[in-house]
Amino acid sequence: MRRIISGIQQVGIGVTNADEAFIWYNKHFGTDVVVFKDAARAELMKRYTGGEGHERYAILALNMQGGGGFEIWEYRSRKSQPAAFEVQLGDTGIFVIKIKCKNVKAAYAEYQKAGLNLLSAPKENPGGIESFFLKDPYGNIFEVMADDNWFGDTGRHTGGVCGVTIGVSSIAKAIPFYEKVLGYDKQLFLDEGHYDEFSKIPGGQHHFKRVMLGHTRKQEGAFSKLLGPTYVELIEVTDRTPKKIFENRYWGDQGYIHLCFDINGYEEHERICNENGFPFTVDSANSFDMGEAAGHFSYNEDPDGTWIEYVETHRVPILKKIGWYLNLKNRKPEKPLPNWMVKSLSFSRVKV
Repeated sequence: MRRIISGIQQVGIGVTNADEAFIWYNKHFGTDVVVFKDAARAELMKRYTGGEGHERYAILALNMQGGGGFEIWEYRSRKSQPAAFEVQLGDTGIFVIKIKCKNVKAAYAEYQKAGLNLLSAPKENPGGIESFFLKDPYGNIFEVMADDNWFGDTGRHTGGVCGVTIGVSSIAKAIPFYEKVLGYDKQLFLDEGHYDEFSKIPGGQHHFKRVMLGHTRKQEGAFSKLLGPTYVELIEVTDRTPKKIFENRYWGDQGYIHLCFDINGYEEHERICNENGFPFTVDSANSFDMGEAAGHFSYNEDPDGTWIEYVETHRVPILKKIGWYLNLKNRKPEKPLPNWMVKSLSFSRVKV
């Protein structure tokens, strides 16, 4: 079976209080549909958690206007650790989540009125895409970015995740991984210099190389209409030595943990990863169970050790009260689900 990448399913966000963070993201980004809330022991991640499984609590939340979700992650058996240094732009790892937006200036005005921590005014990036940056109460940076691909309309300015910015030690070494393993085969821009929009971002005064990658692949898969096209921006700082964002910390600690893709065709995907020198470092082997959702997951790492997750979804809850679950194992993997069926996830919408 051929490999299908449907889009970015979610980005993991490590926090000290997942319920509190969910309320903030719900209120300001519209990620109000709860796919699962699950408390369990993360036994399969021992490679990245000091050789010991740890108790954790996680919430996967979506925005039904379109885009990927947030997996909001909280340790329960240990104290979640922040970085021991101020993380700066260009440090290696996921530094920014890109949020899709219908009207960037209107969203900026809304957030300004709400008193959010805005780090830049709306401005076009080198590829001509308008965006601005903000910081959440937990120290995480988001880029609210113009996008014209939408699944639904809930009346919000923003949708879900449409991409990330990842710090790399060498763009030249990183591009082959993102192109060959993840299918980001289109360069939307390649640029170098100092950038005014970075001036209020920690470390933003430095000199950077940056490239924004998109993809030419056709949108396929059960949730492809919801997830939509995505972008990865790679950024390399050239006038200082970057640090690793998760240096001396565990997977699941505070900050952006991993970038997760919704895929089908695991055997072919594993072959592609192996052929390009990026084998799985973690593999659930068959089907993991998140209590309310189930699937197959695995991890590998980009050239700088940034965690990339892959999930083949087998089951998702639609209406848990009556035991209504969507089983995806016995359907054509390339075929998108009917819109009404995806929209039925809205039965799990939480108002704040």
